[in-house]
Amino acid sequence: MLRMLKKMDGVILFVMLLLMIISIFAIYSGTQTDAKLANHHVKTIYFYVAGFIAVLVIGLVNYKLYVKYAFYLYGLGIILLILANVLGSSINNANGWLKLGEFSFQPAELFKMILILFLAHLIVKRQRGTLEFWRDIVPIGCWAFIPFALVMAQNDLGNALGYVVILAAVFWIGNMRLKHALIALAIVGVAFFGFVKAYTFYHDEVFTFLEKIKREHWAERIDPWLVPEKATSKASWHTKNAGLAIGSGGIMGKGYLQGTSVQSGRVPYTYSDSIFVVIAEEFGFVGASVLILLYFILIQRMVLIALTCRDRAGPVIIVGIIGMLLYQVFENVGAFLGLMPLTGITLPFISYGGTSLLINMACIGVVMSIKLYGQEEEDELLMGEQQPRLSERLWNMLKKEKSAV
Repeated sequence: MLRMLKKMDGVILFVMLLLMIISIFAIYSGTQTDAKLANHHVKTIYFYVAGFIAVLVIGLVNYKLYVKYAFYLYGLGIILLILANVLGSSINNANGWLKLGEFSFQPAELFKMILILFLAHLIVKRQRGTLEFWRDIVPIGCWAFIPFALVMAQNDLGNALGYVVILAAVFWIGNMRLKHALIALAIVGVAFFGFVKAYTFYHDEVFTFLEKIKREHWAERIDPWLVPEKATSKASWHTKNAGLAIGSGGIMGKGYLQGTSVQSGRVPYTYSDSIFVVIAEEFGFVGASVLILLYFILIQRMVLIALTCRDRAGPVIIVGIIGMLLYQVFENVGAFLGLMPLTGITLPFISYGGTSLLINMACIGVVMSIKLYGQEEEDELLMGEQQPRLSERLWNMLKKEKSAV
């Protein structure tokens, strides 16, 4: 066991330690003026301790076992999503929380990891070099649509879109045909452009419709992004004050615990959704850049592990995890820079939240498992027979890297 622990990626563990320190101090700064939230930074320490234990335990188990039994995990995840729809409680307009006494968790967060493992399971089973549209892409897309629909029914647009990003990342690494990818990009581009034009032109009609289906808070999140002149003061309060706080931080920031907007309460949810605002106002552009750099290093190490993995499932899992993390970072930060609508997505490893943090740490544990066991010859544990290796794209990249060295 000690020999296996020594083989784990030390750089990733060190980055996780730095992110933990940033998270604890940022959460303390965002909550120290509110007595009701005064112990959130202490709870974060407990969550991180549990998270590091999860990294070690999950990392020591061969990830191919997770992929092999991913279908059962998928079934369990669907049951939890259904229970959340029927019995779930509501927090911040999302009703997908299950409570067990004092403990509560969000199955939609858990299903991100389950979906990645299940999609890797489906990709490995196909045993084809290229994904075909009707035989592969459509069936896999249908499997992903089920949890997407269930989470949308929970009024959780942010996590539902995360499933779409994971699916797109897995299709790419699974060797989707270029023409299919270009067609998909064209459809997404046209749909997005059409949505923007229709929303801005028929804004009042859209708002009336959203009111009828009790989704008017969607308009409150989209209006400050697309039509700020029509956004109500309530809808624009969060993003407007967050943008002012980020801008006031300047290059070096105002200093720890000295952020006027954060400490005065003008920016809501500074311990969770808006925690990037705390870092940007109190540590400025430099502090925010350091945080983004840590994410870059984390992803770069994951890519290196994927490149050296010798079976098909490992790189698919890693790219799915990278897609999940990139989406969360871009959506969270972009929402306060006016690039994205505000969807309530937390900042990975930084925002307060036990479910989100533990699931992200569990994903890091799976990456560690791939680092330990990805050098084995192939998918015998998965399929009981020899499988073709990963798509030529990754291996060509690896060969080029070796030749360059």
